[in-house]
Amino acid sequence: MAAARTRLILDKPFLGALALRLPLVEAEQGWCQTTWSNGKSLYYNHSYIDSLDVAQTQFALSREAMHCALLHFYRRANRVKKLWETACNFAVNPILIDDGLKPTPDTVFLPEFSGMTAEEIYPMLQENELQQEEKPPGAGDDNSEQSESPQQQQAKLKPGEMEMLASQWQQRLAAAAQQAQQAGKLSAEMMRLVDFFLQPKLPWRSLLAQHLNATARNDYSYIRPSSRRGDPAVFPGLRSEEIDLVVAVDTSGSIREAEIEQFFSEINAIKGQIRARITLVCCDALIGDDFPVVFEAWDEFKFETQIEGGGGTDFRPVFRWIEQQDMNPDTLVYFTDACGEFPEYEPPYPALWLVKGKAKPPFGVRIQLND
Repeated sequence: MAAARTRLILDKPFLGALALRLPLVEAEQGWCQTTWSNGKSLYYNHSYIDSLDVAQTQFALSREAMHCALLHFYRRANRVKKLWETACNFAVNPILIDDGLKPTPDTVFLPEFSGMTAEEIYPMLQENELQQEEKPPGAGDDNSEQSESPQQQQAKLKPGEMEMLASQWQQRLAAAAQQAQQAGKLSAEMMRLVDFFLQPKLPWRSLLAQHLNATARNDYSYIRPSSRRGDPAVFPGLRSEEIDLVVAVDTSGSIREAEIEQFFSEINAIKGQIRARITLVCCDALIGDDFPVVFEAWDEFKFETQIEGGGGTDFRPVFRWIEQQDMNPDTLVYFTDACGEFPEYEPPYPALWLVKGKAKPPFGVRIQLND
């Protein structure tokens, strides 16, 4: 394990610096079948480590270090423990594999989960009715809640420790990224990951409402006032007219139906506040057959027809359609994971992206959609 950690520090200083923050502790009495970390130490099963080569041991060390750096111990909330830990592994393993590490034999991996956070993966595991009584391979945390060993009990975090550790790991994540970047050994994908987890987290609903309300407030009119006021000057004034929104939904399969319904509910609530005419467009690689659909200011933003898609993702048809209609909307709101083909040029109107995942659109305002 010492040799694997040293090689990590030399070859992959970002992961090595994170792994170095976890003291290695051999697990007693077999309560840990593989590796596990509480954010303070890395516990390991001696027999499991003996079964790995050095490259696979690098993967095991990096996996636990990434769980800590991404605050998986802190972000669980009230989620089911085993499902959450499995979701965390599904989120971390593709990152390490893409970074060139050799996975351990127990590594769980599904391509459809690549680029997703544990919070996004967790409900999918629930929907698949994953058996919570049986631990999936590589679930990470091997604690038995029925008969805990003294070491296992000692490993539990005390009240207040979790918040302190979360703050420390955020600082460690930033410092490790900076050191690796200065050494020229931080991949672009890892840098995007770090940016994603260090950026300020604000509720996406509040940001969406704030942006659309600002659009409504800042919509000025230069119409000359009534001559009876006696002032010949023309000053900009706020219009009382409705704003014109185009709302696009990515139906390529990355956005789930429940999330679309939640999104529609938020748009409808905002629509009741700001008088907005909304043109709804659903698109994967092509615009759907039943679209666009127009909702006037007095209409409820509710679509009864089941939204279908599942193809590749191409954002260009929506922008092309807006151009063909000679439209100049006040804002285009696009609900997506931002992984697809973008227009070559930025449009002349504001684009607001509500993004699931870590991808960054090449233009416009990005709002992180994950709760």
